[in-house]
Amino acid sequence: MASSLLLLLDDIATILDDVSVMTKVAAKKTAGVLGDDLALNAEQVSGVRADRELPVVWAVAKGSVRNKLILVPAALAISAFLPWAVTPLLMMGGLFLCYEGFEKVAHKLLHPPQEDAAHRAALLAALVRSREELLAVEKDKIRGAIRTDFILSAEIIVIALGTVADRELAVQVGVLTGIAALMTVGVYGLVAGIVKLDDLGLRMSRMANAALKATGRGILRAAPWLMKALAVAGTAAMFLVGGGILTHGIRAVADWIHNAAVDAAAIPGAGAVLGALTPMLANALAGILAGGLAVLVVTLVRRRRRVLVMPTR
Repeated sequence: MASSLLLLLDDIATILDDVSVMTKVAAKKTAGVLGDDLALNAEQVSGVRADRELPVVWAVAKGSVRNKLILVPAALAISAFLPWAVTPLLMMGGLFLCYEGFEKVAHKLLHPPQEDAAHRAALLAALVRSREELLAVEKDKIRGAIRTDFILSAEIIVIALGTVADRELAVQVGVLTGIAALMTVGVYGLVAGIVKLDDLGLRMSRMANAALKATGRGILRAAPWLMKALAVAGTAAMFLVGGGILTHGIRAVADWIHNAAVDAAAIPGAGAVLGALTPMLANALAGILAGGLAVLVVTLVRRRRRVLVMPTR
């Protein structure tokens, strides 16, 4: 009995060790979605009164937990009964990331200035609404944020599943549960901190201590730039992660990138840097091309639908 207990403990320790190692791998692969998730969820709080920001974040976080309670068992069921579907789902998730990233860039570069003015006007109008109107706006924002979280959470879970698809069920359960908990706590904890940064800066800027006052002013100046940096980093990461998923899913392309990285690493002097940059640049380029193609196809389909539904005279 003692030997059986020791063997059981050894098996448990091995599984936990595998879970910790694979969770780190999955966390690295899903980190690209994290920047976009942070920026999107922090943006959802715009137009909400300062005293309602944290309740809104908390409501969205609870919705995110419900989303993951659906997605994690679904992912495990797919891995158990439809293992062949993991790679296609992973590729679809990668393509969606590229599409979303390219659409953001295209919208930023091509949208008319009137949209920015309308957005600012909507934010100013939110300040003079009644309590009932504000609560209705909050509910709409929360529902929209939870829907967005469902898509991003699905991407995270599918990417994490792809890293442990060939492992035993216990490791898969541990990794997916760990990633789901880590991403939920990490994302919404950071979102709560980000949306209250301006309040912290304002409070510090009103203190008597000169150093604290200067720090508070610096925080107030840096907060908008932090949001912009998160949005840029999130978009870039979408191309890197999405392109990486697509290139790894196509064996010939993955081998070509690997060989190119090895050749670049052999260049005297700058080999170490070039060897690391080559796969990143290749994945980013693949992500941009795939995203552009996806946006083009979706745009043509939408135009075709509008033509078909137009009333004939």
